[in-house]
Amino acid sequence: MDLFRGSDGYESVNCQHHSEHAFSRARCVSGFEYGEFNVRHIRIQRAIAVLALASFMAGCTSDPETVELEKIPAQPIVQPAVQEAITPPPTESTGENVMSDATEPKPTKYNELTDIESYVILKKGTERPFVGEYTDTKDPGTYICRQCNAPLYLATQKFSSHCGWPSFDDEIEGAVERHMDADGDRTEIVCKNCGGHLGHVFLGEGYTEKNTRHCVNSLSMKFIAEGKSLPPVIHLPVKE
Repeated sequence: MDLFRGSDGYESVNCQHHSEHAFSRARCVSGFEYGEFNVRHIRIQRAIAVLALASFMAGCTSDPETVELEKIPAQPIVQPAVQEAITPPPTESTGENVMSDATEPKPTKYNELTDIESYVILKKGTERPFVGEYTDTKDPGTYICRQCNAPLYLATQKFSSHCGWPSFDDEIEGAVERHMDADGDRTEIVCKNCGGHLGHVFLGEGYTEKNTRHCVNSLSMKFIAEGKSLPPVIHLPVKE
């Protein structure tokens, strides 16, 4: 190594020889020693990679999410209380029809009548002969009161008298009441339920074995054919 003084007065080192020696040593290391170190480093990296792969494969055998779920205790399912209010408990069936709490309002008046019907039923008038709707009717069925729907006569009790009005030799039991006319000559017949005028009854004429003839105005009745339902009877409180 050579020392020399420069123009600034400081001593410097002649590094030319030193640099050549260092470069020669570096080539030696890079040719053998560094190459051997590089091989060992690669082997270590491979070993680390193999261990990491093995650890990863071992971790795949168990599902972390499953493990975490297994640790969570099962919570009981609680039904909302509102369900009890919405869905009523089932009731046992009795096999019978259940009546509704709501009942039909009771009628406050009888069936509406026309002027001519009112004249006969309420004012005790008489329909003209041979013009009545049911004078010659022979179909099976039931004759009911036009004003209150109460059953009065059966078709089997009707017969042809050729008097000009429907004739019956009997009535449904308890359906008709009899009253003497004011003049005392004839016996009036009225509906027992509503008191509506029907006509007159005559005895001893010999038309049938019962020897009785109910002479009834067609306007006082309605005919319900056999097989059809009878309308409900209208019951009103008795006026004092």
